[in-house]
Amino acid sequence: MLIALPVIATTRNPYDKVGHFMQGFVPALVAREIFVRGGYVTGRKMTAFLCICVVMAVSAWYELIEWAAAVAFLGTQGDPWDTQSDMLFAFIGGSVALLLMPRIHDRQMARLMPAR
Repeated sequence: MLIALPVIATTRNPYDKVGHFMQGFVPALVAREIFVRGGYVTGRKMTAFLCICVVMAVSAWYELIEWAAAVAFLGTQGDPWDTQSDMLFAFIGGSVALLLMPRIHDRQMARLMPAR
């Protein structure tokens, strides 16, 4: 049995997906810094999980605002999978940030935070 997966339509502006990738990448690092510097969360796995939760919440709110604007002003854009693919790209962006940046991020925060 084949499962149909949404394909990124190339008829629309593909740079939208770069924006949604960054919509995940940046909030993941911001949330991580708040959690780590504030001492709110201990443990790398829990920090990463909560950062992804923040990324998905930000993405969901953005998609609700985008939907409301489309209904009010633009009408449908013709891609029934747009919201899902946008949120997928935000998730990927957040995951990439949390996979590639923690050591660099920790070093930068160590320069800012006094020794405990």
